[in-house]
Amino acid sequence: MTGLFPALDGSFGDHTDAVRIGAEACSWEGLRRRAEAVAARLDGLTAVAVPAVPALDTVVGLIAGFLAGVPVVPVASDAGPLERAHVLSHSGAEAVLGDPAWADVALPRVPLTDGPGGSRPLDRATLIVYTSGTTGPPKGVVLSGSALTAGLDALAAAWTWTPDDVLVHGLPLFHVHGLVLGVLGALRVGSRLHHTVRPTPEAYAAAGGSLYFGVPTVWSRVVQDERSARALGAARLLVSGSAPLPAPVFEGLTALTGARPIERYGMTETLITLSTRADGDRRAGSVGVPVQGVSTRLVADDGSSAPHDGATIGSLQVRGATLFDGYLGQPEATAATYTDDGWFMTGDSATIGADGFHRIVGRSSIDIIKTGGYKVGAGEVETALLGHPAVREAAVIGVPDADLGQRIVAFCVADGASGEELVAFVASLLSVHKRPREVVLVEALPRNAMGKVTKALLTR
Repeated sequence: MTGLFPALDGSFGDHTDAVRIGAEACSWEGLRRRAEAVAARLDGLTAVAVPAVPALDTVVGLIAGFLAGVPVVPVASDAGPLERAHVLSHSGAEAVLGDPAWADVALPRVPLTDGPGGSRPLDRATLIVYTSGTTGPPKGVVLSGSALTAGLDALAAAWTWTPDDVLVHGLPLFHVHGLVLGVLGALRVGSRLHHTVRPTPEAYAAAGGSLYFGVPTVWSRVVQDERSARALGAARLLVSGSAPLPAPVFEGLTALTGARPIERYGMTETLITLSTRADGDRRAGSVGVPVQGVSTRLVADDGSSAPHDGATIGSLQVRGATLFDGYLGQPEATAATYTDDGWFMTGDSATIGADGFHRIVGRSSIDIIKTGGYKVGAGEVETALLGHPAVREAAVIGVPDADLGQRIVAFCVADGASGEELVAFVASLLSVHKRPREVVLVEALPRNAMGKVTKALLTR
């Protein structure tokens, strides 16, 4: 194999539909030829922006930037003018690939059309992916080619991902999950890619893939569509990420498809660091063990090592070859994410069992609730609530309380169950101090583009 993405160098032969996005399809050779023509127009630029819509042009632009040695900035397809302006200004993008309907953007457009190009080595890649900005403006996460390939090779080993696979997903192309795993992964491994544009159960069922990527919202909808779910029974692996997969959805997929789903964990800054294995145990609520090249440790509040007993909650820290180069232009913010001895602080809380299996409890700042002297993981309470037959969605937060410090409040989408009934249900399953003090019944939970619940919008 040669280059960072050997499918584009002919290492795996070719297919007329090697990359399919909706109704558009292209061979790897055709994709490379188009990208080389665009790359010839990018020489000397500092960075380029790619409107990350679900279209073949997005992949062409991405590869063109890599061929030209220019950092590529994916811009969310649903970004508003304020967010878009920040991303373009902060990244230093000097051009936009394609011609999106951005009336507020004065940057020159680079057409994604065929033309003269010339062969170039594909041995460099830099992505600048902007985080969601929960504590201020979005930060630009700089991902190098070495981090990208280390992460993808680790997943190929964990999932026995090979050129014989056909990868199917319909995830957004402006996040690590859909773009790095879901596009660059296929080009690295040599598997064909079928992007369904939208991740509907019907589209997944019709695609006929062997490897499927989805977020919990996608898999929940698949489970609710029995016919589509059973059509996925021929798939080799169903992979879930970007948020915890509720246990009822895990069990529903297992029952309808005959396959226990793979769960994995990572961040934009670290790529994927933990995963269950294709040839190993897969447990609801567990994200498995570190992928190759990654180490983890669990740290207690006092800075000591937390025990690996499967119950003690600690702060998860990681290090390894998959980590980012830093936040663009923000060295102090980058330094603040590392310990003095070089471990990246994920900001997530977890438990680790004696067998090394990790369970993510939630964000330390949001999902660890300190109530009446106890430390309670919101995820554990959410899992218990989702075990009630009436509950379709659940999110748990801590609310300031003069007596308890924080009291546990649950927001639930439920059919025909009262709040009192749900409180009693949790108390029957978990320790009494873990029961919600209040259940708020709502029609829907606020979610972002990746299906994650936006807990900052839940107020009481």
